[in-house]
Amino acid sequence: MRLCLSLSSLACALSLSLTGIAHAQSAAPPPAQTATPAEPPQSPQGAAALASPFPPAFPGQTNGPVVVSQTSYKVTQIANGFNYPWAIAFLPDGRMLVTEKPTGKLYIVTQQGVKSAPVAGLPPVDGRGQGGLMDVEVGPDHAESRYIYWSYYEPREAGNGRPTAGNGLAVARGKLVDGPQPRVDALQIIFRMKPTLDSTLHAGGRIVFHPDGTLFVTLGERSILPGRVQARQLNSHFGKIVRIFPDGTVPSNNPFYNQVGARSEIFSLGHRNILAAALDSRGRLWEAEMGPLGGDELNLVERGKDYGWPTIGYGTEYSGAPIHQSGQGPGMEQPVYFWNPVVSPSGMTIYSGNLFPEWRGNIFIGALSGHALIRLVIQNDRVVGEERLKPAGNGRVREVVQGPEGALYLLTDDPNGRLLKMTPQ
Repeated sequence: MRLCLSLSSLACALSLSLTGIAHAQSAAPPPAQTATPAEPPQSPQGAAALASPFPPAFPGQTNGPVVVSQTSYKVTQIANGFNYPWAIAFLPDGRMLVTEKPTGKLYIVTQQGVKSAPVAGLPPVDGRGQGGLMDVEVGPDHAESRYIYWSYYEPREAGNGRPTAGNGLAVARGKLVDGPQPRVDALQIIFRMKPTLDSTLHAGGRIVFHPDGTLFVTLGERSILPGRVQARQLNSHFGKIVRIFPDGTVPSNNPFYNQVGARSEIFSLGHRNILAAALDSRGRLWEAEMGPLGGDELNLVERGKDYGWPTIGYGTEYSGAPIHQSGQGPGMEQPVYFWNPVVSPSGMTIYSGNLFPEWRGNIFIGALSGHALIRLVIQNDRVVGEERLKPAGNGRVREVVQGPEGALYLLTDDPNGRLLKMTPQ
């Protein structure tokens, strides 16, 4: 596999080993502020220094037209005091499940901002770096089964030929038992990222239910060179989107189900680190992934397709070293859109509510280093307008979801994380 085609293989490996984690490491606020590195801040070089090494594949693939909403909105703070919260999911009665990344805690929060005690019964998490407790979803059959689902960095012991302990993304489910001390019963681990690698970076973590009864899980390539080189290899989960049933079994119509040597869960490959994903009105999966410097991407994901990382792309290492020889390559898909400078996308919803008719069909993405809520106007599967909203002031937006009444709910990424609600003014 070619990674740095302009370099010798030895120089390429050295460059990647030294620079491959820069995207994640540069994300960390100073140690005095937090012990949990997040995704990168905007490059100190500034936008003028971030010219892509390759031209876009088609007009409008980057730096789309600026649009301005005609609808005014107001922002209400529902709750605060969350330690780097990561995800929101709605229970049938309108209360919310909210995860805290570094602590591994899950809370039930009312619309009035009352938090429950932490939900008991969750497994231990590896909360270092970009790890911890990540996404949470309420099962489609929750009213009958009481199942909730969550993703997390699972600490793993040394063994099976591994000299040191490591970790990997896992997805679990359990039956939510409500009450003064909520808990989950009948814990089941339904998916484990393999192989195991000792990295605190780039494990992905978004989970999305599809109307066909399957569950998508987005996975990163662990950032460091031993993981990055596996992003396009079918014998590894790294850099993939996988598709499973809610009990962890694998659909027989997955694209590589019967392919010898391939992991049967794989749905798509060639991704870097996906922290934002959502379905559109046609049931298609869109995702936004963390790219290198100048290379965050929006993709429309199709069954069995290869999205090219790390062979093709539009960015560079955070050191400025080259990664790709080209922005395009045979058999590899183009992003619908890419950001230069990066925005560090995390959290996504495709608006379908009635409170904001102007926004119907628009994609909303949380921006960490972009310090905004990004609104994308889509026509014929292309971005025809981009707006940077500031409902969290200049804060980092980790999560955005559409509530059952059509409001937008956000989480800010900081040690006093806030749960916010956007409604029409």
